[in-house]
Amino acid sequence: MKRYFLRFTIILSLLVIPALYSLADNPDSPPPDPGGDPTGGGTPVGAPIDNGTAILLVLGTCYGTWKLYNLRKQDPDKIRQGDDGV
Repeated sequence: MKRYFLRFTIILSLLVIPALYSLADNPDSPPPDPGGDPTGGGTPVGAPIDNGTAILLVLGTCYGTWKLYNLRKQDPDKIRQGDDGV
């Protein structure tokens, strides 16, 4: 009985909560004023690339370090033959 009550509660909450969120916003309200200069002479709006570049650099460094670590763990004879085995 306890298991069915838990399932019922989870399913009910997954159905009711999105419905309540959709009722929270009045669809008849006009969109907010974006502000700024309509002539386009202001600061450019766009996604900054700084965070993405830093993440790519960190992931590339981690991958290169992992490959070097695996290469050093191998037998030196295999490395000379060109078979990296990775």
